[in-house]
Amino acid sequence: MRQLIECVPNFSEGRNLQIINSITNEIEKVEGVTLLDVDPGAATNRTVVTFVGEPKPVIFAAELAIKKAAELIDMSKHQGEHPRMGATDVCPLIPVANIDMQQVAEYAHVLGKRIGETTEIPVFIYGEAQKNTNRNNLSVIRAGEYEGMFEKIQKPAWKPDYGHSQMNPQAGATNIGARDFLIAYNINLNTTSTRIANRIAFDVREAGRVKRIGDPYVGKIERDKNNNPIRMPGTCKAVKAIGWYIKEYGVAQISANLVDYKITPLHTFFDEVNKSATKRGVKVTGSELVGLIPLKAILDAGKHYLKKQGRSLGVSESEIIKIAVKSMGLDELGPFDPAKKIIEYRLKQEEKRPLIQMSLASFSDETASESPAPGGGSISSYVGSLGASLAGMVANLSANKKGWESKIDYYSKWAEEAQKVKDKLNFLVDEDTKAFGKIMEALKMPKASEDERKIRTEALEKATIGAIEIPFEVMKTAFKTLTICAEMTQNGLKASVSDAGVGAACTRTAVEGAYMNVLINAKELSNTKIAESYRKEGLEILQKTTKDADRIIKEVFNKVNDK
Repeated sequence: MRQLIECVPNFSEGRNLQIINSITNEIEKVEGVTLLDVDPGAATNRTVVTFVGEPKPVIFAAELAIKKAAELIDMSKHQGEHPRMGATDVCPLIPVANIDMQQVAEYAHVLGKRIGETTEIPVFIYGEAQKNTNRNNLSVIRAGEYEGMFEKIQKPAWKPDYGHSQMNPQAGATNIGARDFLIAYNINLNTTSTRIANRIAFDVREAGRVKRIGDPYVGKIERDKNNNPIRMPGTCKAVKAIGWYIKEYGVAQISANLVDYKITPLHTFFDEVNKSATKRGVKVTGSELVGLIPLKAILDAGKHYLKKQGRSLGVSESEIIKIAVKSMGLDELGPFDPAKKIIEYRLKQEEKRPLIQMSLASFSDETASESPAPGGGSISSYVGSLGASLAGMVANLSANKKGWESKIDYYSKWAEEAQKVKDKLNFLVDEDTKAFGKIMEALKMPKASEDERKIRTEALEKATIGAIEIPFEVMKTAFKTLTICAEMTQNGLKASVSDAGVGAACTRTAVEGAYMNVLINAKELSNTKIAESYRKEGLEILQKTTKDADRIIKEVFNKVNDK
């Protein structure tokens, strides 16, 4: 299986687009690497770049980018709000798929060694790649920043892991490491006070603040028996944060790294900052993401705020994302485009879903044309999707009924289930047409020789099995809708009971239509045992569907006829 790692280098240039483009061009020219995001900040004078690929191409692209940054960025003239010590200040590697942290850490050393041997840049290894716990924390390594590193690097305890033991006046020093996915996140305040922003940051970050005797801000630092400052931890674990003023926006911000969003989710951090800000007479006006965010993190946030609003969670993915964006003001400083900011959306190859992306009119026109696809299989899947959508609609309408607030979790659960079924059936619309296309491709294969006929027969058999599996999956998936329809017929909004009935009728049609496609393709299989298995299992699903749908529809008619 293909191994994927992500690289998120931070370059100490956020204002000169020509320099930034020259660096990212080095990344883009490496085959097998995809540049996902370039996020420059003028006030921080820093650009966060994200790219992904297999380990070796990523390492090569990172090497080229680090060298280009060293050539173009002069750290002796650099000024910016963000702590920094080098032209490439930090270059973390992150596991994405089919690779563990230990392997990624080894690649961090490969990159560090290569930079150390081919440049005059001192390299410090940090994070999961650094075994020395006294120097694996990035903030500890970077303490003193560029200006302080000239003296610091001379100390034996701070000898670089790779490269020169003297500071590079132009390029500075570079941190290369391995870590889990980190969310870089800034929260905007309606104040220009860095002092207030820092106090809020100290309230919420894991490290908290030092404990003082008397005045909590200027009193004498309280120390333990070893003379170490005693700290009062903040409210959010796995979070690093500072306060700063961003001249570009004219506001102070809480700038944070959520080191593990599974420990402290994005929305939890946002809410904690809100609490602290309110206590200090300050208001949170919005926030911004620096770089990319995992889909789960943004969906969890959206569901959190939907729940706080007393609304059903069973809405579309796009609606959940919209709620997250609006609730946290992620679009305050600029548009928030999910296609550009969510890592899964960026990693996803452009899948061709021509049918499901059509307008309703175009879809019906295409179906009515002389082309054999889309045919009954795709239509069955789409009809099933509409049935699930109606079931979910009744659940959502019921969840919003005045006086039924105590039932929100019940209806929300069914609405979420309906969304899952709808999304799966929408996906299968195009899959059915693709399966038919593979049969046509197999039929066109050459058959002049015995070998060609054998290869063609095997390909046709395989394609036919695929053309059975898709409608069979439609049957199994659509059948799940009936449980939701039954619940909504019994307990849903009375004014929408007819919608639950139509949902059941659509489901019955979807299953019947899909089974027709199972049967017609099973006839073409030479493996009669497999064919009979699909016929038998499909018939069982059809019989259950017919029985349950008829019962639901009969009950709906009784209710709508009840005067």
